[in-house]
Amino acid sequence: MTIAFEPFEPALRADPYTAYRRLRDEAPVHYAPDADVWCVSRYEDVMHVLKEHETFSSHGMRIMLMQGGVEGPPPLEWRLFRFIALVALKARMHPRNFGTARGLIMEDGAEHTEMRTIVNRGFTPRGIASLEPRVREVTAACLAPLERGEAFDVVKDLAIPLPVTMIAELLGIEPEMRETFKGWTDTVIESISTNEGRADRLAEPFVDMFVNMSAYLRKTAKARRKDPKGDLISQIVAVQDGRGLSDYDIVTFVMVLLIAGNETTTNLIGNTVHALLDHPDQLERVLADPSLIEPAIEEGVRFDGPVQMLFRQTTRETEIRGVAIPKGAMVAPLLGSANRDERQFADPDRFDVERRAQGHVGFGFGKHFCLGSSLARLEARCVLEALLPHLAERSPVAEPREWVDSFLVRGPTRLRIEAG
Repeated sequence: MTIAFEPFEPALRADPYTAYRRLRDEAPVHYAPDADVWCVSRYEDVMHVLKEHETFSSHGMRIMLMQGGVEGPPPLEWRLFRFIALVALKARMHPRNFGTARGLIMEDGAEHTEMRTIVNRGFTPRGIASLEPRVREVTAACLAPLERGEAFDVVKDLAIPLPVTMIAELLGIEPEMRETFKGWTDTVIESISTNEGRADRLAEPFVDMFVNMSAYLRKTAKARRKDPKGDLISQIVAVQDGRGLSDYDIVTFVMVLLIAGNETTTNLIGNTVHALLDHPDQLERVLADPSLIEPAIEEGVRFDGPVQMLFRQTTRETEIRGVAIPKGAMVAPLLGSANRDERQFADPDRFDVERRAQGHVGFGFGKHFCLGSSLARLEARCVLEALLPHLAERSPVAEPREWVDSFLVRGPTRLRIEAG
């Protein structure tokens, strides 16, 4: 019997893992005709796709994110043309400059290495470690309503504002712009990976967001070149080798951070807290032994990762597990499935904070390993250390779980805690 699996199907949001298991068992390399994507579900094969950069190009991320993951009129080429034309008109941005802008998660080879080297300077181990006092300060401010015994939403009141604040401060975004900054994040996620609504992903809201963000960031980059600060944008524009990031590259890079350093961290925190609340025995273990907080975070990423899939495009005809995949095909390594593969992880559907889940691919792998993973882990650790004692005393609100409307990222839209 043929498996009817489509990676962009909205019904998957509630529980993608049952479908993943069937894929791994019956069709580990599956062609989804509606999406026109080859889905790879077993851990070994996902690792193969992530390792073989010459065969599986990261250009696939650019295509799928711009396309929005949904087929349908008007054709992608016309939508891209319309988008570029509108941006060029509204932002006074030459289409050639926009078309050649580099995106960190969309590049291969030397181009990717060069960009990664430039932006890595803002994510050094020492630099991330130095942020811990500020992360704790922001976390404490977010938790103030909970401390007062008020009703509290872990997502809205903590998991969203903490990453927004930290990424904004890291980049050098002014405090008065942070609400706007979060609005940009929501628009990016809604525009590139929504399942519902099926409106044109490259229509007015996304164009207006891109135009406004581009104008702000180009202005900020210009100001930092004249008067550098201690922020990430200043570090990026200070590169003097003639191959630094252009203003347009910076816009694309910040859009990546909006997703990788903001939305995914929100969902990492939400998913891990969600798993602990759903497994009270595991919550008790962590409360009894705080040294399990870091393993619990890694298990949270493995068990219910904030990023469910990536996209690659084949540069040549290839074969996975005896299945021929043509040149130019779109391939989706399913990270969420790989992390539940019983061939790699014993009893993978069990959430176990003592698992020591090394080897998961929740943050990707290799050259494209998540740039902000250290910051995400730091924020999650500070959150759990401060939040978990409250969860021992307060109960979650009993209500149906709702998930972020996205095929790319996964996380609860709310996790409310009753008033004390």
